[in-house]
Amino acid sequence: MAVLGNPDMLTRKIKLCHINAHITCRLCEGYLIDATTVTECLHTFCRSCLVKYLEENNTCPTCRIVIHQSHPLQYIGHDRTMQDIVYKLVPGLQEAELKKQREFYQKLGMEVPGDIKGELCNMKTHLDQRNGEAKCDEPGHKESADEKAEEDNDYHRSDEQVSICLECNSSKLRGLKRKWIRCSAQATVLHLKKFIAKKLNLTSFNELDILCNEEILGKDHTLKFVVVTRWRFKKSPLLLHYRPKMDLL
Repeated sequence: MAVLGNPDMLTRKIKLCHINAHITCRLCEGYLIDATTVTECLHTFCRSCLVKYLEENNTCPTCRIVIHQSHPLQYIGHDRTMQDIVYKLVPGLQEAELKKQREFYQKLGMEVPGDIKGELCNMKTHLDQRNGEAKCDEPGHKESADEKAEEDNDYHRSDEQVSICLECNSSKLRGLKRKWIRCSAQATVLHLKKFIAKKLNLTSFNELDILCNEEILGKDHTLKFVVVTRWRFKKSPLLLHYRPKMDLL
């Protein structure tokens, strides 16, 4: 009973080196950044590492199980829980990664996407509070909190925007009346599928494939990712095609 009543006796410290194998990417051997998991076997990698690997392979880098014969990128997904764990376990990793991303966009002369800006602001607020610099009773702090609440409700209008042209390349589907849209760069291919399915009165968005340069896009790909890796910063607008899934043709 004395042991159970002493919290110090229940605390066990674990060295980071003992769990590194569980929070590092097998491909780059660094800590997981933008952790992405293969849905077939649940092995996790950095997103950029995994996407690059799957451009020439269709198997999991760890267990070699076939993810999908022709479209493995559709069977991977962002693992927010794992990424949160990594950031909590590795001191300074999140701050360093956000700084790199900001410097990357600034080097290209591009506006920093809204979600990165938000992360940087949240990180600064957290550090200020930890250092005793944030004072909730100050008028200035209240105003900034009100501004932050207003930003949270702007429905991503402050995000970097992408202009898109959605073309139909199948005789089995009709074209959109308004094929030109503009939306947040953080929107995903899944958002576009749902948008098209609603406009065309389809029973399910899962009936659609969306392509860029004749390559089927994964549902979790953000439009920013598509612009960088598939459209390769070509002249706006981003041209995407939609069609029924291959197994429905």
